[in-house]
Amino acid sequence: MAGKKSTFLSMVLTLLMVSLISATILGFVHSMTKEAIDVAKLKAQNEAIKNILPEYNELGASWKAAPEDGGDSLIFFPAFNSSQELVGVAVKTYSKNGFGGLIQIMVGFKPDGVISGYQVLEHKETPGLGSKMDTWFNNTAKAGQNIIGKNPGTAKLLVTKDGGEVDAITASTITSRAFLESIRKAYKSFQAAAQHETEGPISHDEETEGGAL
Repeated sequence: MAGKKSTFLSMVLTLLMVSLISATILGFVHSMTKEAIDVAKLKAQNEAIKNILPEYNELGASWKAAPEDGGDSLIFFPAFNSSQELVGVAVKTYSKNGFGGLIQIMVGFKPDGVISGYQVLEHKETPGLGSKMDTWFNNTAKAGQNIIGKNPGTAKLLVTKDGGEVDAITASTITSRAFLESIRKAYKSFQAAAQHETEGPISHDEETEGGAL
């Protein structure tokens, strides 16, 4: 009887040890994977800022501001030239109304509010349909598919079905509406934050402050 108890106890201890080791390994792998993903996202974010803003020398300190409708804060990245003059502001914006849910976009504005560029950071839209927003809204060959160079304060950035001047992605009106919603949200917050006093330029080599959602 004593032998059976000893064997049972050994089995339990062995199972506990195996479970503990497995949990430790899984935790370590998760930590390493998350770190790699975070680094990749930060790199993509910084590349997006470079791609969508006019040429600049330095980025100023970023700041967050909640949109007018509440919800999660947007993140602003001001850019300066060598004379310390503001040349544009990149805004990390979003919509939760995409066909696949959350859409994250980096959009750039010149100081006068004109859109200088955009880059989709994250989405779960249908491949070949909603995913076309990566390039659909900067098609210089078609006015109805190009938001670059437009000022959301004067241009009606809604899909034509809603009375706007932007052609929706074929068979992806929901995605198009969500995309344009995120742009309008960024512009309104950009205008509201126009009086925000930045902390001045920081070294371009410094990691851009992350955040958002």
